[in-house]
Amino acid sequence: MLDLLIRRATIYDGGGGEPFIGDVGVRKDKIVAIGNLAQSAQTIVEAQGLILCPGFVDIHSHSDYFLLIE
Repeated sequence: MLDLLIRRATIYDGGGGEPFIGDVGVRKDKIVAIGNLAQSAQTIVEAQGLILCPGFVDIHSHSDYFLLIE
């Protein structure tokens, strides 16, 4: 059983390919499956019409914190 199932999202996988409609399964804060999932989950989020970029981490920051240090 998954902790979280995000269903029918438009998925951009970061590889430069075309986006696809699919599901993302999460267990213990980790993505464990991507595709057409028919699993049960504690929480299900219907994401039809929404975009999902699983595993994407943006290390870029627009923080002004460093300006205050200077």
